[in-house]
Amino acid sequence: MFGDKVKKLYLIYNPKSGKQNFEEHLDHVVERLEKAGYEVFPLATKQMGHATSLAQKACEEAADRVVVVGGDGTFNEVVNGLMDYEKRPTIGYIPAGTCCDIGHTLGLSKNVDKAIDTMLAYQPVEMDIVQSNDRYFCYVSGNGAFIDISYVTDSKLKKRIGYLAYLIKGAEELFTIPKMRMKITHDGGTFRGKFSLMLIINSKRVAGINMIYKPSLDDGLVDVVLYRNIFPFNFVLYFTSFLLPFWSTPLVKRFKTSELKIVTNTRSRWNVDGESGGVGNQDIKVAKRAISIVVPDKIRNRYFLGQKKDHA
Repeated sequence: MFGDKVKKLYLIYNPKSGKQNFEEHLDHVVERLEKAGYEVFPLATKQMGHATSLAQKACEEAADRVVVVGGDGTFNEVVNGLMDYEKRPTIGYIPAGTCCDIGHTLGLSKNVDKAIDTMLAYQPVEMDIVQSNDRYFCYVSGNGAFIDISYVTDSKLKKRIGYLAYLIKGAEELFTIPKMRMKITHDGGTFRGKFSLMLIINSKRVAGINMIYKPSLDDGLVDVVLYRNIFPFNFVLYFTSFLLPFWSTPLVKRFKTSELKIVTNTRSRWNVDGESGGVGNQDIKVAKRAISIVVPDKIRNRYFLGQKKDHA
């Protein structure tokens, strides 16, 4: 369980996430959490960035738990709010977005009751997040080909056909793949090159695709995947890499690092947890085990090896 002494719980939900129907379940969710012994404060987000201020309010009010309902962007906003405070409440998560890469990696169901069952049945783990310039991301930051799909795809189309909307938008962008000059400094040294796509990953999957074979989410390191620009064969490179998430060649460079400095000429925007981020150079640093979140034991034993239990 969350813990017998826990009383104050902030329920931060995005009513516009995914199929936009969470409010139909709201009373049921509040009732279940109250029956489990929590004083529940339901708070709906009203605009972009609002979840951050609500998370800050939860910290200021000394909340013991924050339950997030929404997609990857909502989850990111909440974490950014929590990181402003030294004492942070433990997170419970009900994935409700279109793709929900974070929820999928953490083994959390979109089914409301199953997600609550997880919150009440398991102990939290401490999870890495990553600082990128002046903000944090939880599972990915990237630049280059297809990187804007999650936030330029029409929200009405996503509501109607879900993940297929992303695939349609990706097909439209096949012929606009960029060439990015980068100087990259990491724990192992410095190198330069021309790349079409860069991903900095703290997860197993990105945009519904398994990108990292065996991620570790509590070791203080992120996985970096870089794709050399080999126009007109870039798409072949992406497709092969997506099928073989352990594949590393001179054309697809993979490594782990705790810090990363990127100097680049590209003016395209970085994608941060599925939302539009800043432009230009990036200073990356892992915040090791910075947040506490409830996940099933099977996920603890798979991706949190430093906190692995003796039994699943």
